[in-house]
Amino acid sequence: MSVAPTQDAIVLFGDSITQGGWEAGGFAQKLAYSYGRKMDVINRGFGGYNTEWALPIFEKMFTKKENHSAYQKCKLLTIWFGANDACLSFSRQHVPLARYKENLQWMVRSLREQDSEYYSPSTRIIFITPPPIQEDRWAGLLADRDPPQEKDRTWEHTKAYVEAVKETANDLNVPYVDAWDALWRAAGEQQPALNMFMTDGLHLTKEGYEIVYNELIDVIARAYPELHPDNLPQVFPAWDSVDPRDPRATVVSHYVDV
Repeated sequence: MSVAPTQDAIVLFGDSITQGGWEAGGFAQKLAYSYGRKMDVINRGFGGYNTEWALPIFEKMFTKKENHSAYQKCKLLTIWFGANDACLSFSRQHVPLARYKENLQWMVRSLREQDSEYYSPSTRIIFITPPPIQEDRWAGLLADRDPPQEKDRTWEHTKAYVEAVKETANDLNVPYVDAWDALWRAAGEQQPALNMFMTDGLHLTKEGYEIVYNELIDVIARAYPELHPDNLPQVFPAWDSVDPRDPRATVVSHYVDV
């Protein structure tokens, strides 16, 4: 059995921080609730992945433009990579900064340029920067592994990837959520206070996801107000609009192609 595309979709594309968005209080869970009966939220988070490894998934995840009409439309794509790209150069997850920017550019241009086989002009895009790193806390967890592992991330190195996201976003006119800045400000710019927002120095708690969710909703409101959940109708009518004598005549789609 196949599922008919009765609603458009929001696709969340990223690494383990996106994958963890389905956890209780995660940003994906909160989005799914906010967009209930309006748009489907599809989580395509891949723990441990970087942008280089994400490209072949991108090519399989999105349909070629000649097949768009047969599949669910992606109206909003969030791209949240960088925490793993920003590993130090000895790590197999490391992606050089220039290549990281090229990969982000490729994803955007694949959807925006008419001669691309993935051209999708109705897909809006939002970048999300990597969050802050609690360098010592994360390094301690690596040191406790069996066998112990070397510290693979630093504050300054990760911050360079944050700036690369913002530079690429500005170059391509892509709105972005500055997760680094929002979480750092929420912590009062104090490393110990990040404990409330981070589970292990790298990944987010529900409080951390709450901040990112609120920032994302604000960016949607500013950049793509037509996609804000308050501005979208429910695709199918409320229960009290259904005629129990003839439900098929009254349960009709109110889908709006925005």
